[in-house]
Amino acid sequence: MTIRLHVDRTLVELDEFGLPEGAARHAQVRRVQPGDALRLFDGRGHEHTAQVLEMGRKAVVVRVGPPCATLPQLPQRLTLALGMPANERMDTLVEKATELGVHAIQPLECERSVLRLAGERAQRKREHWQAVAVAASEQCGRAWVPQVGEVQSLAGWLQGLAPAGADSASSTVRLVLSFSPDALSPSAALRGMEPMLAAEVTPAAGSADVNGAAVGGKDLCMGLQAALVLSGPEGGLSPAEEAAARAVGFQPVTLGPRVLRADTAPLALLAWWGLRG
Repeated sequence: MTIRLHVDRTLVELDEFGLPEGAARHAQVRRVQPGDALRLFDGRGHEHTAQVLEMGRKAVVVRVGPPCATLPQLPQRLTLALGMPANERMDTLVEKATELGVHAIQPLECERSVLRLAGERAQRKREHWQAVAVAASEQCGRAWVPQVGEVQSLAGWLQGLAPAGADSASSTVRLVLSFSPDALSPSAALRGMEPMLAAEVTPAAGSADVNGAAVGGKDLCMGLQAALVLSGPEGGLSPAEEAAARAVGFQPVTLGPRVLRADTAPLALLAWWGLRG
């Protein structure tokens, strides 16, 4: 299997260059040799073939080849905002969400959060999770790396969102995973939004979104371009937090009668999202 390495976009525009420290270390661990083939991707959808020219103890020099085809992304840009689970569960969640095609991840502190982060510790954790996302993209074949946002409080993050309905111009829906009796299945919730989305301009057949993925087809909501999914921490969102989310346009959805862990529920929704239609 060809080794894939994440590098800055400015580097793949060169003919030859020495790999950055992290990528070079990865190549050394994998014991690549001069003449071996690599794939280089910039995390924003571009990927090139490459060949190892020199392999040293500290430096790995490569020659950049032509661009190559990349795997399609989810037709919609899905951002996952979640109450951070404790221990190593957040690492696993970031890794698996990347594999499943998430566009961005927003870590949140909620009323019931076990994990509390602030200051330098929060920044170190964010950088660590971003590195996890890079490694997962290298492994799974994605040319896109989801961006992990700065840790925020749920209340502050909700206040920073556009008012309810303001996203309709860009065909964005907001969903919150909920235990409430009025919560609908994701399919039912999206079908209920079809009248709103039908007013949007439907892309022409065969057109593509910014990720290079085909749009339209069997999608439940033809005009849907993006989705924002909110998921709580251990114990879920408090009633007040869910009410605040609903006040800015989040629709409650349920994944069924089973009680899923904080790191399982958002992944289950992501898997469904990627397979629907």
